[in-house]
Amino acid sequence: MNALPLMIGALCVLAIGYRYYSAFLAAKVAALDDSRETPAHTLNDGQNFMPMNKWVLFGHHFAAITGAGPLIGPVLAAQFGYLPGLVWLVVGVVLAGAVHDFIIMAASVRRGGRSLAEIARSEISPLAGIVAALAILFILIIALAGLGMVVVNALRESSWGTFTVAASIPIALFVGWYMTSFRPGKVVEASAIGMSALLVCVYLGGELRETGLASFLSYDAHTLTILLAGYGFIASVLPVWLLMCPRDYLSSYLKLGTIALLVTGILVVNPELKMPALTDFIHGGGPIVPGKIFPFVFITIACGAISGFHALVGSGTTPKMISKETHVRTIGYGAMLCEGLVGVVALIATCALYEGDYFAINLTPEQCVTYGCAEVELPALSAAVETDLHGRTGGAVSLAVGMAQIFSGIPGLSHLMKYWYHFAIMFEALFILTTIDTGTRIARYVLQEFAGKRWKKFGRTDWLPANLIASGAVVVAWGYFIWTGTVRTIWPMFGIANQLLAAAALAVGTTVIIKEGRARYAWVTAAPMAFVAATTLYAGWLSITDNFLPLAETAPFRAYLNVALTVAMMAMILIIIVESARVWWRELQKSKGTSAA
Repeated sequence: MNALPLMIGALCVLAIGYRYYSAFLAAKVAALDDSRETPAHTLNDGQNFMPMNKWVLFGHHFAAITGAGPLIGPVLAAQFGYLPGLVWLVVGVVLAGAVHDFIIMAASVRRGGRSLAEIARSEISPLAGIVAALAILFILIIALAGLGMVVVNALRESSWGTFTVAASIPIALFVGWYMTSFRPGKVVEASAIGMSALLVCVYLGGELRETGLASFLSYDAHTLTILLAGYGFIASVLPVWLLMCPRDYLSSYLKLGTIALLVTGILVVNPELKMPALTDFIHGGGPIVPGKIFPFVFITIACGAISGFHALVGSGTTPKMISKETHVRTIGYGAMLCEGLVGVVALIATCALYEGDYFAINLTPEQCVTYGCAEVELPALSAAVETDLHGRTGGAVSLAVGMAQIFSGIPGLSHLMKYWYHFAIMFEALFILTTIDTGTRIARYVLQEFAGKRWKKFGRTDWLPANLIASGAVVVAWGYFIWTGTVRTIWPMFGIANQLLAAAALAVGTTVIIKEGRARYAWVTAAPMAFVAATTLYAGWLSITDNFLPLAETAPFRAYLNVALTVAMMAMILIIIVESARVWWRELQKSKGTSAA
């Protein structure tokens, strides 16, 4: 099977979804109205609340939501073949994921930029608000651990990748200063400088390998975990305009540009998908994803189709900077469609590898012996990118190799294979880091908001001691899971947590739609909520019995911690759905009574 018809088909479905379905949501379901002032204007404090240019904010939001999930999830799900992941990515993002993001963002903008937990408390019940806050904290920590683990595995012992990613931080600081202080409003000018600097750093990273700096910039996994936690801490406490927004905006150019180039490459090269449509592992027993195609494909592709993490960004940083209500359509629905496209191209790039090469990259050498990985091109690929590709688990490396193959297939670019590979590694790492900084900041907001109920001063986001304490607690928590976990344990937990949060957010969104008097449109969120909740709860149960409990023999503390967290998350989301259903019934009965009168 060649990639061209699949790529064209996916692009057509996404375009139709934005043109018609998002217009229906904006006009009928949310009834967006620019005459209402947004919290960016009414609560402008110059730090967290401030109106932002539509496209700058699109860049920040896209960069914040598009972490490792749409890159790594489809790569890991390729274990089942290319067909299941492709169908879920295209259908799921139009009917579930983009709807989820749009509705939650619109609800937050209408409610003073409140968080998902606060919306649950005010629209459903105090119990739902408390449970949602706890669930969000649990889920955020596990999600950040899952995302962070990927970047740690990708940059491990790689001076080239580490240098390029590290260099993006001072470049972003410079761009932030340039746009706000030195040349205010000169967005294009600052972006051109920042992008040029990033591309220079990609080249310099390769040259530095021949110097003494290479050993200085090569770190093991534990050291990278500490450095990543330090970055998350600093990004969480700095003002959004100084690092987070310019860095996300800058990296969004790289992200969107790379995806556009990859789509072009697929259309020009038309690579053959060497992975089959369905593999033998659809019935279970796979070495990467621990279960059958149903329900595990839906939690493995944790972000490209629908992601609960987006509800935190959509009710966290972004709604505090929305200048007009109608921007929610472009930023909320549109950015999620772009993420779905990221997932599609990641899946296609990975499936251009031979099945044996794919498994040899994503399994340890010992596992390869057990499963009999039949390598085809992997030794030649390792030589071409000047990196040993064997046993680079986590998905990031197999995607980078697939991307490099496609880029190198473009006429005139075949001799740049090693540069394309390391460019792809940097591209993936920037995706993840922009989610790490935003996710840590959102977790800090939630923790301060929750603790502020008892100690009001701690709830103030402009009080530095509270910011430092809350940020420190969050990074220590997710850093622990990266330090002690593996892709087989962390990624299923991440997927379950992420999709359960999406189900909870859709329940909140359904409540908002019904309470605003548009119950006839509640199906747009209720239907995907029912599907996501059912599949994820089933996957959670299977993960406990088949994945986590068997670990108790070798690592009892970690095994039982994983079980306890998974059970707690499942219970909390069920509480939110039940509490929501009570409100739906009450509101519908009230509506019937009013109509009868």
